[in-house]
Amino acid sequence: MISRTCLGFLAILAVLLQTAPAADVIELKSGQRVEGEVLKETDRDLYVDVGVDVLKIPLDRIQNRYSAGDQPIPAAEPGADDVFISRRLPVRSIRQLAEMFGEAVVLVQTPSGLGSGFIINDRGYCVTNYHVVERETRISATIFHKTPSGDFEKRRIKDVKILALNPFFDLALLQIPKQEDIPFTVVSLSPDVDQREGEEVFAIGNPLGLERSVSQGIISTRNRNFDGVVYIQTTAEINPGNSGGPLFNTRGEVIGVTNMKVLGAEGLGFAIPIAYVKHFLLNRDAFAFDQDNPNTGHRYLDAPRRRNSAPPPLGER
Repeated sequence: MISRTCLGFLAILAVLLQTAPAADVIELKSGQRVEGEVLKETDRDLYVDVGVDVLKIPLDRIQNRYSAGDQPIPAAEPGADDVFISRRLPVRSIRQLAEMFGEAVVLVQTPSGLGSGFIINDRGYCVTNYHVVERETRISATIFHKTPSGDFEKRRIKDVKILALNPFFDLALLQIPKQEDIPFTVVSLSPDVDQREGEEVFAIGNPLGLERSVSQGIISTRNRNFDGVVYIQTTAEINPGNSGGPLFNTRGEVIGVTNMKVLGAEGLGFAIPIAYVKHFLLNRDAFAFDQDNPNTGHRYLDAPRRRNSAPPPLGER
């Protein structure tokens, strides 16, 4: 028979469990995972109560962070090969997000120019614009790795492989060879497509070759139409070299791929919405690059137009 004291203790315990704050899940770049209540967050560290101790975790060691109740959203249908991560992340300052995900943004270089890209999985899959690598096969990528001292180490990686090209939506999928001593930092693609005008966003890229530049703005409109394709219009500064880089929301989720601006104007940048990007990635086999096929990745010539003049008489043919 349970005493009144035990009943009272169980009742208090039940209330404490119901009112206990929701735990966060912190995924480290080393592959380990920590679950607990975040007690304090500074510009450099996160203090997490794991029940028996309080852990101090440097922000530059964190890969992802999300609420324990938020299950990762599958990137593809069950049984398909997941190629990207799509999950809800907590809101943070742009300074924190740039520090967390800045290493996932790379500099993409070809003999004819340069652009930006971002890594979406630990296999080195990298999204960029089609026009950044258009008609090129010699591609290199420069990754930026933060050392324990806080400095950034640059590494140029050659032999970047083209996996898929979609010239109609200006998207390309590359694969950067794995580095044994440097783990890839990856980004999460936003599970939502309902961004609203006025929401704060920021871009990370390499405008005019100025590496790892961060620009901040808002969504001007989420459905600007150009030639039948819808774009996100933003006031975040977009310049040549930003092409192919990510447009983030305040959760650090990628909501678009920056790809163009209006020349001669300021604050008129555009990004390809994440819905188009996911469709391209999930159907990448349809856009697969074949290096032995000279037509791969290129538009076919349009059919010749009809002659405007009447055909010549039979005797003159």
